[in-house]
Amino acid sequence: MLRSYIRKLSEENAELQKQLRELNEKLQIAEEGKCRVHEQLVVLTEPKKAGPFGKVKSMRANPPVLPDESVNPRLAKILAEVAVENEVIVVLANSNVKSMLEVWFTSIKRVGIPNYLVVALDDVIVDFCKENAVSVYKRDPDERVDFIGKTGSNQAVSGLKFRILREFLQLGYSVLLSDVDIVYLQNPFDYLYRDSDVEAMSDGHNNITAYGYNDIFDEPDMGWGRYAHTTRIWAYNSGFFYIRPTIPAIELLDRVTDRLTGEPNSWDQAVFNEELAFPSHPGYIGLYASRRTMDLYLFMNSKVLFKTVGKDSKLKKLKPVVVHINYHPDKLDRMKAVVEYYVNGKHDALDVFPDGSDF
Repeated sequence: MLRSYIRKLSEENAELQKQLRELNEKLQIAEEGKCRVHEQLVVLTEPKKAGPFGKVKSMRANPPVLPDESVNPRLAKILAEVAVENEVIVVLANSNVKSMLEVWFTSIKRVGIPNYLVVALDDVIVDFCKENAVSVYKRDPDERVDFIGKTGSNQAVSGLKFRILREFLQLGYSVLLSDVDIVYLQNPFDYLYRDSDVEAMSDGHNNITAYGYNDIFDEPDMGWGRYAHTTRIWAYNSGFFYIRPTIPAIELLDRVTDRLTGEPNSWDQAVFNEELAFPSHPGYIGLYASRRTMDLYLFMNSKVLFKTVGKDSKLKKLKPVVVHINYHPDKLDRMKAVVEYYVNGKHDALDVFPDGSDF
Protein backbone atom coordinates (compact mmCIF):
# COMPACT_ATOMS: atom_id res chain seq x y z
CA MET A 1 0.00 0.00 0.00
CA LEU A 2 2.83 2.35 0.85
CA ARG A 3 4.58 1.66 -2.47
CA SER A 4 1.32 2.22 -4.31
CA TYR A 5 0.77 5.49 -2.45
CA ILE A 6 4.31 6.70 -3.26
CA ARG A 7 3.85 5.79 -6.93
CA LYS A 8 0.59 7.73 -7.03
CA LEU A 9 2.26 10.77 -5.45
CA SER A 10 5.11 10.56 -7.99
CA GLU A 11 2.63 10.52 -10.89
CA GLU A 12 0.75 13.49 -9.45
CA ASN A 13 4.03 15.33 -8.92
CA ALA A 14 5.07 14.69 -12.54
CA GLU A 15 1.73 16.02 -13.75
CA LEU A 16 2.07 19.13 -11.58
CA GLN A 17 5.60 19.68 -12.91
CA LYS A 18 4.26 19.47 -16.47
CA GLN A 19 1.50 21.98 -15.68
CA LEU A 20 4.04 24.30 -14.07
CA ARG A 21 6.25 24.12 -17.18
CA GLU A 22 3.30 24.95 -19.42
CA LEU A 23 2.29 27.88 -17.21
CA ASN A 24 5.86 29.19 -17.22
CA GLU A 25 5.93 29.01 -21.03
CA LYS A 26 2.63 30.91 -21.26
CA LEU A 27 3.90 33.49 -18.78
CA GLN A 28 7.12 33.96 -20.74
CA ILE A 29 5.20 34.37 -23.99
CA ALA A 30 2.94 36.95 -22.34
CA GLU A 31 5.94 38.83 -20.95
CA GLU A 32 7.67 38.77 -24.34
CA GLY A 33 4.52 40.10 -26.01
CA LYS A 34 4.30 42.84 -23.39
CA CYS A 35 7.95 43.79 -23.99
CA ARG A 36 7.47 43.95 -27.75
CA VAL A 37 4.42 46.18 -27.36
CA HIS A 38 6.41 48.41 -24.99
CA GLU A 39 9.28 48.64 -27.47
CA GLN A 40 6.87 49.63 -30.24
CA LEU A 41 5.32 52.29 -27.99
CA VAL A 42 8.77 53.66 -27.17
CA VAL A 43 9.58 53.93 -30.87
CA LEU A 44 6.28 55.69 -31.52
CA THR A 45 6.37 58.04 -28.54
CA GLU A 46 10.10 58.75 -28.43
CA PRO A 47 11.24 59.30 -32.02
CA LYS A 48 14.93 59.81 -32.62
CA LYS A 49 16.70 62.01 -35.08
CA ALA A 50 18.09 60.14 -38.05
CA GLY A 51 21.57 61.65 -37.89
CA PRO A 52 23.87 62.66 -40.77
CA PHE A 53 23.79 61.01 -44.18
CA GLY A 54 25.61 57.67 -44.33
CA LYS A 55 25.78 57.29 -40.55
CA VAL A 56 22.37 55.70 -39.94
CA LYS A 57 22.45 51.98 -39.07
CA SER A 58 19.43 49.89 -38.16
CA MET A 59 19.46 47.10 -35.60
CA ARG A 60 20.25 43.70 -37.09
CA ALA A 61 20.89 41.55 -34.03
CA ASN A 62 17.75 41.05 -31.97
CA PRO A 63 18.23 40.69 -28.20
CA PRO A 64 18.37 37.13 -26.78
CA VAL A 65 15.51 35.63 -24.83
CA LEU A 66 15.65 35.12 -21.09
CA PRO A 67 16.90 31.53 -20.51
CA ASP A 68 14.33 29.19 -18.97
CA GLU A 69 15.90 26.04 -17.52
CA SER A 70 12.49 24.68 -16.48
CA VAL A 71 11.89 23.83 -20.15
CA ASN A 72 14.32 20.92 -19.94
CA PRO A 73 16.49 20.71 -16.80
CA ARG A 74 18.34 17.60 -18.02
CA LEU A 75 19.34 19.21 -21.30
CA ALA A 76 20.25 22.42 -19.46
CA LYS A 77 22.69 20.46 -17.30
CA ILE A 78 24.30 18.82 -20.35
CA LEU A 79 24.66 22.10 -22.21
CA ALA A 80 26.21 23.78 -19.18
CA GLU A 81 29.01 21.21 -19.44
CA VAL A 82 29.35 21.02 -23.23
CA ALA A 83 28.73 24.54 -24.57
CA VAL A 84 31.43 27.21 -24.87
CA GLU A 85 30.25 30.79 -24.43
CA ASN A 86 26.66 29.56 -24.80
CA GLU A 87 27.32 28.11 -28.24
CA VAL A 88 27.16 24.49 -29.39
CA ILE A 89 27.20 22.43 -32.59
CA VAL A 90 24.20 20.09 -32.73
CA VAL A 91 23.59 17.11 -35.02
CA LEU A 92 20.67 14.67 -35.11
CA ALA A 93 21.48 11.04 -35.88
CA ASN A 94 19.97 7.58 -35.94
CA SER A 95 21.57 4.24 -36.72
CA ASN A 96 20.92 4.71 -40.46
CA VAL A 97 23.74 7.29 -40.60
CA LYS A 98 26.15 5.68 -38.14
CA SER A 99 29.06 5.49 -40.62
CA MET A 100 28.71 9.13 -41.65
CA LEU A 101 28.39 10.18 -38.02
CA GLU A 102 31.78 8.60 -37.31
CA VAL A 103 33.42 10.65 -40.07
CA TRP A 104 31.56 13.70 -38.76
CA PHE A 105 32.71 13.55 -35.13
CA THR A 106 36.20 12.34 -36.08
CA SER A 107 36.68 15.49 -38.15
CA ILE A 108 35.41 17.64 -35.26
CA LYS A 109 37.80 15.99 -32.81
CA ARG A 110 40.69 16.39 -35.26
CA VAL A 111 40.09 20.15 -35.44
CA GLY A 112 39.82 20.37 -31.65
CA ILE A 113 36.26 21.64 -31.35
CA PRO A 114 35.02 20.90 -27.81
CA ASN A 115 31.44 22.21 -27.95
CA TYR A 116 29.40 19.73 -29.95
CA LEU A 117 26.50 17.45 -29.09
CA VAL A 118 24.89 14.50 -30.85
CA VAL A 119 21.13 14.26 -30.39
CA ALA A 120 20.65 10.50 -30.57
CA LEU A 121 17.37 9.31 -32.03
CA ASP A 122 17.86 5.69 -31.02
CA ASP A 123 19.79 3.65 -28.45
CA VAL A 124 22.30 2.38 -31.02
CA ILE A 125 23.63 5.91 -31.46
CA VAL A 126 23.67 6.50 -27.70
CA ASP A 127 25.89 3.47 -27.19
CA PHE A 128 28.04 4.31 -30.21
CA CYS A 129 28.70 7.84 -28.94
CA LYS A 130 29.54 6.65 -25.44
CA GLU A 131 31.99 4.09 -26.86
CA ASN A 132 33.75 6.90 -28.73
CA ALA A 133 33.71 9.52 -25.96
CA VAL A 134 31.27 11.72 -27.87
CA SER A 135 28.85 14.02 -26.03
CA VAL A 136 25.36 12.65 -26.55
CA TYR A 137 21.81 13.50 -25.53
CA LYS A 138 18.70 11.37 -26.02
CA ARG A 139 15.39 13.09 -25.61
CA ASP A 140 12.64 11.88 -23.33
CA PRO A 141 10.10 9.59 -25.05
CA ASP A 142 7.88 11.47 -27.50
CA GLU A 143 5.57 9.56 -29.84
CA ARG A 144 5.50 12.45 -32.33
CA VAL A 145 9.26 12.28 -32.75
CA ASP A 146 10.40 8.77 -31.86
CA PHE A 147 8.91 6.87 -34.81
CA ILE A 148 10.54 9.14 -37.40
CA GLY A 149 13.71 9.39 -35.35
CA LYS A 150 14.24 5.65 -35.22
CA THR A 151 13.08 4.62 -38.70
CA GLY A 152 13.12 7.75 -40.84
CA SER A 153 15.31 8.57 -43.80
CA ASN A 154 17.96 11.30 -43.71
CA GLN A 155 15.42 13.81 -45.08
CA ALA A 156 12.70 12.78 -42.62
CA VAL A 157 15.10 13.12 -39.70
CA SER A 158 16.17 16.50 -41.04
CA GLY A 159 12.65 17.80 -40.56
CA LEU A 160 12.71 16.93 -36.85
CA LYS A 161 15.46 19.38 -36.02
CA PHE A 162 13.24 22.44 -36.01
CA ARG A 163 11.07 20.97 -33.26
CA ILE A 164 14.06 19.75 -31.23
CA LEU A 165 16.12 22.96 -31.58
CA ARG A 166 13.47 25.05 -29.89
CA GLU A 167 14.45 23.83 -26.42
CA PHE A 168 18.09 24.72 -27.02
CA LEU A 169 17.11 28.30 -27.86
CA GLN A 170 14.69 28.54 -24.94
CA LEU A 171 17.58 27.56 -22.68
CA GLY A 172 19.52 30.56 -24.02
CA TYR A 173 22.02 28.78 -26.30
CA SER A 174 23.05 29.67 -29.84
CA VAL A 175 23.15 26.57 -32.01
CA LEU A 176 25.21 25.73 -35.07
CA LEU A 177 22.91 23.13 -36.57
CA SER A 178 24.76 20.54 -38.61
CA ASP A 179 23.67 17.71 -40.84
CA VAL A 180 25.69 14.53 -40.49
CA ASP A 181 27.13 14.65 -44.05
CA ILE A 182 29.59 17.43 -43.18
CA VAL A 183 33.37 17.34 -42.75
CA TYR A 184 34.95 19.92 -40.43
CA LEU A 185 38.37 21.27 -41.41
CA GLN A 186 38.52 24.38 -39.18
CA ASN A 187 36.60 25.65 -36.16
CA PRO A 188 33.45 27.33 -37.57
CA PHE A 189 32.98 29.49 -34.47
CA ASP A 190 36.08 31.45 -35.53
CA TYR A 191 34.32 32.52 -38.74
CA LEU A 192 30.84 33.54 -37.59
CA TYR A 193 29.63 37.16 -37.53
CA ARG A 194 26.82 36.70 -34.96
CA ASP A 195 25.05 39.82 -36.21
CA SER A 196 21.83 38.16 -37.36
CA ASP A 197 19.11 35.85 -36.11
CA VAL A 198 20.13 33.23 -38.67
CA GLU A 199 23.50 32.77 -40.40
CA ALA A 200 23.26 30.03 -43.04
CA MET A 201 25.22 28.15 -45.66
CA SER A 202 24.14 28.78 -49.24
CA ASP A 203 23.22 26.24 -51.90
CA GLY A 204 24.56 28.75 -54.43
CA HIS A 205 27.62 27.83 -56.50
CA ASN A 206 29.11 31.29 -57.17
CA ASN A 207 28.90 34.85 -55.84
CA ILE A 208 25.72 35.89 -57.62
CA THR A 209 23.71 32.76 -56.85
CA ALA A 210 24.84 32.72 -53.21
CA TYR A 211 24.51 36.42 -52.43
CA GLY A 212 21.77 37.58 -54.81
CA TYR A 213 21.38 39.06 -58.27
CA ASN A 214 19.06 40.92 -60.62
CA ASP A 215 17.25 38.28 -62.68
CA ILE A 216 15.51 39.73 -65.76
CA PHE A 217 12.32 38.07 -66.98
CA ASP A 218 11.69 38.62 -70.68
CA GLU A 219 8.14 38.65 -72.06
CA PRO A 220 8.36 39.84 -75.71
CA ASP A 221 4.56 40.14 -76.13
CA MET A 222 4.64 43.09 -73.71
CA GLY A 223 6.55 45.23 -76.18
CA TRP A 224 8.07 48.27 -74.45
CA GLY A 225 7.48 46.68 -71.02
CA ARG A 226 8.86 43.27 -71.96
CA TYR A 227 11.62 43.23 -69.33
CA ALA A 228 10.70 42.65 -65.70
CA HIS A 229 13.47 42.86 -63.12
CA THR A 230 13.35 40.36 -60.27
CA THR A 231 15.60 39.75 -57.29
CA ARG A 232 16.83 36.20 -56.91
CA ILE A 233 18.99 34.29 -54.42
CA TRP A 234 19.61 30.58 -54.15
CA ALA A 235 18.30 28.76 -51.11
CA TYR A 236 19.84 28.73 -47.67
CA ASN A 237 20.83 25.22 -46.69
CA SER A 238 18.68 23.98 -43.83
CA GLY A 239 21.36 21.43 -42.96
CA PHE A 240 23.94 23.94 -41.77
CA PHE A 241 23.00 27.19 -40.09
CA TYR A 242 23.79 29.19 -36.96
CA ILE A 243 20.72 30.34 -35.06
CA ARG A 244 20.65 32.70 -32.08
CA PRO A 245 18.18 32.48 -29.16
CA THR A 246 15.94 35.36 -30.21
CA ILE A 247 12.17 35.74 -30.55
CA PRO A 248 12.24 35.86 -34.38
CA ALA A 249 14.48 32.77 -34.47
CA ILE A 250 12.16 30.80 -32.19
CA GLU A 251 9.17 31.96 -34.22
CA LEU A 252 10.94 30.68 -37.34
CA LEU A 253 11.33 27.24 -35.76
CA ASP A 254 7.68 27.26 -34.71
CA ARG A 255 6.48 28.26 -38.17
CA VAL A 256 8.55 25.63 -39.94
CA THR A 257 7.55 22.90 -37.46
CA ASP A 258 3.88 23.82 -37.80
CA ARG A 259 4.01 23.70 -41.60
CA LEU A 260 5.96 20.44 -41.74
CA THR A 261 3.38 18.90 -39.40
CA GLY A 262 0.43 20.14 -41.45
CA GLU A 263 2.06 19.61 -44.86
CA PRO A 264 3.66 16.14 -44.60
CA ASN A 265 4.83 16.12 -48.24
CA SER A 266 6.68 19.42 -47.97
CA TRP A 267 10.48 19.70 -47.99
CA ASP A 268 11.95 21.21 -44.84
CA GLN A 269 14.51 23.30 -46.73
CA ALA A 270 11.87 24.85 -48.98
CA VAL A 271 9.67 25.71 -45.98
CA PHE A 272 12.68 27.08 -44.06
CA ASN A 273 13.53 29.45 -46.92
CA GLU A 274 9.96 30.53 -47.57
CA GLU A 275 9.44 31.51 -43.94
CA LEU A 276 12.71 33.47 -43.95
CA ALA A 277 12.08 35.24 -47.24
CA PHE A 278 8.39 35.82 -47.94
CA PRO A 279 7.23 39.35 -47.03
CA SER A 280 3.92 40.25 -45.46
CA HIS A 281 1.09 40.35 -47.98
CA PRO A 282 -2.70 40.03 -47.90
CA GLY A 283 -3.54 37.00 -45.79
CA TYR A 284 0.01 36.46 -44.56
CA ILE A 285 2.21 38.06 -41.91
CA GLY A 286 5.88 37.73 -42.77
CA LEU A 287 8.62 36.82 -40.34
CA TYR A 288 11.05 39.65 -39.69
CA ALA A 289 14.16 37.66 -38.83
CA SER A 290 17.55 39.05 -39.81
CA ARG A 291 19.74 36.73 -41.88
CA ARG A 292 23.26 36.47 -43.23
CA THR A 293 24.70 34.27 -45.98
CA MET A 294 27.90 32.46 -45.06
CA ASP A 295 30.99 32.73 -47.27
CA LEU A 296 30.47 30.03 -49.92
CA TYR A 297 34.18 29.18 -50.16
CA LEU A 298 34.62 28.82 -46.41
CA PHE A 299 31.31 27.08 -45.75
CA MET A 300 31.36 25.02 -48.92
CA ASN A 301 28.65 22.89 -50.46
CA SER A 302 29.65 19.88 -52.55
CA LYS A 303 28.62 21.43 -55.87
CA VAL A 304 31.14 24.22 -55.32
CA LEU A 305 33.82 21.70 -54.35
CA PHE A 306 33.46 19.14 -57.11
CA LYS A 307 32.34 21.37 -59.99
CA THR A 308 34.42 24.51 -59.37
CA VAL A 309 37.11 24.28 -56.70
CA GLY A 310 38.36 20.85 -57.76
CA LYS A 311 39.08 22.17 -61.25
CA ASP A 312 40.74 25.47 -60.28
CA SER A 313 44.40 25.36 -59.22
CA LYS A 314 44.13 28.56 -57.17
CA LEU A 315 40.88 27.67 -55.41
CA LYS A 316 42.23 24.21 -54.58
CA LYS A 317 44.80 25.89 -52.34
CA LEU A 318 42.05 27.37 -50.14
CA LYS A 319 41.11 25.46 -47.02
CA PRO A 320 37.38 25.62 -46.27
CA VAL A 321 35.97 25.60 -42.77
CA VAL A 322 33.48 22.84 -43.57
CA VAL A 323 32.45 20.86 -46.64
CA HIS A 324 28.83 19.76 -46.87
CA ILE A 325 28.09 16.82 -49.19
CA ASN A 326 24.58 18.04 -49.87
CA TYR A 327 24.48 17.84 -53.69
CA HIS A 328 25.50 14.18 -54.00
CA PRO A 329 23.91 10.89 -52.88
CA ASP A 330 27.23 8.99 -52.47
CA LYS A 331 27.81 10.96 -49.29
CA LEU A 332 30.06 8.67 -47.27
CA ASP A 333 32.56 8.08 -50.10
CA ARG A 334 32.81 11.79 -50.85
CA MET A 335 33.20 12.65 -47.16
CA LYS A 336 36.13 10.26 -46.98
CA ALA A 337 37.59 11.80 -50.14
CA VAL A 338 37.39 15.27 -48.59
CA VAL A 339 39.38 13.99 -45.61
CA GLU A 340 41.93 12.39 -47.92
CA TYR A 341 42.37 15.58 -49.92
CA TYR A 342 42.40 18.27 -47.22
CA VAL A 343 43.75 16.31 -44.24
CA ASN A 344 45.97 13.59 -45.67
CA GLY A 345 47.22 15.57 -48.68
CA LYS A 346 46.15 13.09 -51.35
CA HIS A 347 45.98 15.51 -54.30
CA ASP A 348 43.95 13.30 -56.62
CA ALA A 349 41.40 12.19 -54.02
CA LEU A 350 38.60 14.28 -55.57
CA ASP A 351 39.36 13.45 -59.21
CA VAL A 352 37.60 10.08 -59.31
CA PHE A 353 34.19 11.64 -58.70
CA PRO A 354 31.93 13.15 -61.40
CA ASP A 355 30.64 16.71 -61.04
CA GLY A 356 27.17 15.41 -60.40
CA SER A 357 25.87 11.95 -59.69
CA ASP A 358 25.28 8.89 -61.86
CA PHE A 359 21.76 8.34 -60.52
